[in-house]
Amino acid sequence: MKITDIKTFVMKGGNRNWVFCKVETDEGIHGWGEGTLEGHERAVEQGIKTLATRLIDRDPTQIELNWQIMYRHGFWRGGPVMGSAMAGIDIALWDLTGKAYDLPVYKLLGGAVRERVRAYTHAGDLRGGWDAVDQGFSAFKTGGWAAGYNEFYEADVVDALHEKIKGMRKELGDDVEIMIDNHGRSRPSLANRQIAAIDEFNITFFEEPVPPDNLDAMEQIRAAGHKTDIATGERLFFRYGFRDILHRRLADVIQPDIAHTGGITEIKKIAQMAEIEYIKFAPHNPNGPLSTAASMHVCATVPNFQILETARDMPWHDKVQTTPLVLKDGYFELPTAPGLGTDIDESVFAERPYIPPEPVESGVSGSWNAEDGSPADV
Repeated sequence: MKITDIKTFVMKGGNRNWVFCKVETDEGIHGWGEGTLEGHERAVEQGIKTLATRLIDRDPTQIELNWQIMYRHGFWRGGPVMGSAMAGIDIALWDLTGKAYDLPVYKLLGGAVRERVRAYTHAGDLRGGWDAVDQGFSAFKTGGWAAGYNEFYEADVVDALHEKIKGMRKELGDDVEIMIDNHGRSRPSLANRQIAAIDEFNITFFEEPVPPDNLDAMEQIRAAGHKTDIATGERLFFRYGFRDILHRRLADVIQPDIAHTGGITEIKKIAQMAEIEYIKFAPHNPNGPLSTAASMHVCATVPNFQILETARDMPWHDKVQTTPLVLKDGYFELPTAPGLGTDIDESVFAERPYIPPEPVESGVSGSWNAEDGSPADV
């Protein structure tokens, strides 16, 4: 079997554009992958086209070899754009190989170590928390900063976060798990005050307390001795980006994103690196259905798995799949169909064409400023 073509498709999902990749072969077997990178979809699309030139006429089931060729033979390595492009192709190769051998991907990865995969969703406020519970989730994530970025400043953050989490815990009870995503917006001293303010509420983890660029800043968070677990990793890429943070044990939970860090092949290795340091694995995944499916297959096989993020951008999350993943009582059920266990309905793409992001000056595409007008971390 040989790869004959690698195609890209970009569609508007719910809150973002999704980048899909389809690998075709001379035997009529195909595989689907996803490399969604919000705001940079066209760059990823071009990256996939560049990588495709290295793989045409190759055996798609030689996944590790194909991965190494994509990573090593371009000279320029790493980063979110090429990591996402590689992810789209890599996930498609696993899907295709599963179909070729009539096995689900988790079987190819060594088999499941659990019967189902626990998931959580998002909640901006208490109403969102109740919505998550009503959907069957027993865990959700909320923001460390208020949603109205352009009218909300550092001086207000600590007290506002304390009151929000206090209200959520009081109304939802102790059985619902709450996670907090700080999006790397804080300086170390501010992040330490934020975490200290919510330590009493039994938070599952506090995500990205500081920007991902400086591990010594993470050291300041670790040295503060919080009882709340620290999580990070959505903006770290490939094994090499996780090496030091794992070996220095600067986080309790790592969150690589399968759509950005090279796909199934690489994220499984990152999870294994974390396992030997006794660090939990909770993949970042606010992306589309194929990223979710691929993540779910990996999570089924990882002993140190904790919980999987999912963004339920309905109805398109399910509508674009021919056989949607089954999510019941906050858990994904393991599919028995080969490959990822689902496929893509290409006719849906015409209904949901790509929509370019708004200009950053509009304040609605991941851009906001500090009180004096200077750009702030998003």
